[in-house]
Amino acid sequence: MKKFGVLVALAALIAGCGGGPTPPPATASPSAADSPPPAASASASPVPATVRLALDWTPNTDHTGFFVANHQGWYRDAGITLRVLPYSGTTPETLLGAHQADCGISFQDSMTFAVAAGVKIKSVMAILQRSASEIAVLDSSSIKRPRGLDGKTYGGFGYPNEVPTIRFVIQHDGGKGDFKDVTIDTAAYEALYAKRVDFTIPFRAWEGVEAEQRGIKLRYFAFTDYGFPDFYQVVLACDSDWLGREPDAARRFVAATVRGFEVAASDPDAAAAMLSDENPGVFDANPALPKASAEYLATNKLYVDAAGHVGTQTLERWQDYSEFLYDQGLLVDAAVKKLTAPPDYAALFSNDFLP
Repeated sequence: MKKFGVLVALAALIAGCGGGPTPPPATASPSAADSPPPAASASASPVPATVRLALDWTPNTDHTGFFVANHQGWYRDAGITLRVLPYSGTTPETLLGAHQADCGISFQDSMTFAVAAGVKIKSVMAILQRSASEIAVLDSSSIKRPRGLDGKTYGGFGYPNEVPTIRFVIQHDGGKGDFKDVTIDTAAYEALYAKRVDFTIPFRAWEGVEAEQRGIKLRYFAFTDYGFPDFYQVVLACDSDWLGREPDAARRFVAATVRGFEVAASDPDAAAAMLSDENPGVFDANPALPKASAEYLATNKLYVDAAGHVGTQTLERWQDYSEFLYDQGLLVDAAVKKLTAPPDYAALFSNDFLP
């Protein structure tokens, strides 16, 4: 999985907003629904609604809460039918901007890029409260700290925020921030293991866990250990137009989803089993990986904030990291011109749909 960040392909995104064929949904299954609005009576049945959810990759533990809620019938109880749109190379942000999905898996950087480009989407819950991606070198490497990355080769994914982020970390460890950047996408992991590159950025809750299972020892450098702002690595983004039309359905959907991620946070083994049950065949190549990943996420409290709550977001975190993207000149508008003023960071997210 590529979880350091996902660059929205602006040309495709802008073109996608004009419409186009809707991708076929995955098997339709009962799904998430919001709690009834406060004015509704306890006995009133929720108005049925369908929510189209765009995945960012094949099913994995970042998606656990959705599949737990579906498995437990919580979406059905809330009057929601969940249609999962499988990842096909089109980013969720593009589908949301084209109104071909109602909600989708996104990331703080991707959300910020998309909104800067004029896409009307909003984060309605944080799935991962902090970054779970870190710079990694082989444990056998002579590189003991970030400043040792100067002059080395980075195996990357081609996203515009990678080099500025790494440079920041190196410089804040006393280095120059000069290194060679080679874009090799997901092959970066195997390139590191084979010593064809010196470092990359794995998602510790998946590639990191998998490397450990294979007996590959890595040394990690966390961004935040060197003054870099933490960020919401994974968020649930929704089409702002849909939120305006269907606020009750959105609240019911988010409430059931939060409930699913609460299980992922408190009972990772059970949650991983439900994730696997809901996706037969997906994890056959490594059936132990979902459980190990789920345990990593729960043990490191990545699903919950400091108070133990799932889904909450703060303006401070949205501003700190998204402002870094702006300060680096990475945010562009629909005409692919750099923004001359920072975006409204408070408009990037909302806690109003949380239970």
